[in-house]
Amino acid sequence: MLGRGITLFKLFGFEVKIDFSWLILGLLITWSLAQGLFPHYYKNLPSSTYWLMGIAGALGLLLSIVFHELWHSLVARMFGLSMKGITLFIFGGVAEMEEHPPSPKAEFFMAVAGPLSSIVLGGVFFGLWLLGKSWNFPVTVSGVVSYLAFLNLILAIFNLLPAFPLDGGRVLRSVLWGWKDNLRWATQIASKIGSWFGVALIVVGVIEVVFGNLIGGIWMFLIGMFIRSASQTAYQQLVVRRALEGESVRRFMNPNPIAVSSSISVGDLIEDYIYKYHFKMFPVVENGKLIGCVTLNQVKTVPKEERSKHTVKQLMVACSKNNTVAPDDDAMKALSIMKKNNVSRLMVVQDDQLVGVISLKDMMGLLSLKIDLED
Repeated sequence: MLGRGITLFKLFGFEVKIDFSWLILGLLITWSLAQGLFPHYYKNLPSSTYWLMGIAGALGLLLSIVFHELWHSLVARMFGLSMKGITLFIFGGVAEMEEHPPSPKAEFFMAVAGPLSSIVLGGVFFGLWLLGKSWNFPVTVSGVVSYLAFLNLILAIFNLLPAFPLDGGRVLRSVLWGWKDNLRWATQIASKIGSWFGVALIVVGVIEVVFGNLIGGIWMFLIGMFIRSASQTAYQQLVVRRALEGESVRRFMNPNPIAVSSSISVGDLIEDYIYKYHFKMFPVVENGKLIGCVTLNQVKTVPKEERSKHTVKQLMVACSKNNTVAPDDDAMKALSIMKKNNVSRLMVVQDDQLVGVISLKDMMGLLSLKIDLED
């Protein structure tokens, strides 16, 4: 869902990143504040002043989202969860967890921490606005501060809606989870509510566009699409994680993989292996020893007329943590490596020897059967 983005800074040990999509949001917020909100409430200011206020408001939004997600992360750390960091993207921010909360209690406190922090931050900005009235702050400062006070209140209210994966939906999931002690069932119910809430926003967005509110309607439509997709994806990810957790790579791997010699030409690799077996990755063996792998992407870099002149050894990449797993590793680790490196096959290595290959296709096939039988 999220791109790689760029790292902005580190805060309390958490890496704060910004997805490139957030730049779109930042520009839209700045424009709407500079050309719409601030000129409407604060008349007869220079155009440059409105733009400076718009930039300040957009930066305030960014920091408010970071503050909101930071408290999710801090509470998660209190419950022993490993957090990869915070990423800002076009629809807000997300605290990136590597695992699910360990208990309904942890889920509940992690979920409410964000909206409560936004309420507190909104109160701070409101206090500054009141102070500004007494101390006669410039209208430019008071205008931005009052906007941020209102913004954080709206952020808290919106996130408390009981639509998974919003914070309110996570609170609902924690209550359902505690009631029946069944995380999968609780996630399924919360995800369905989140999905229908997304559909409702989509319908409202379409109605807004029809009645002339083009920008607001488009945003409502896009947010609805995002919530609907995110709620469905969250449930699917839970099902996959629960089915794979505790399963070893050994159970899913092919113990008799097709390997290629490092000395064959790229042309022979294509004709005798890729076209024959339809794999996108092949282990490379030299004198009976695994030395790396060659992928379809490497093959594509060689022009057709030169494929007979180049050998696999010239193209192959060495074994690394990005293309190998051990047979006793957790299957979720293998899936995580595939996702991170955008590959569908990994070599299974033990004591520097090739003992198998694990593929996404085989994992999903067995996973589907397992889920069917358990359901």
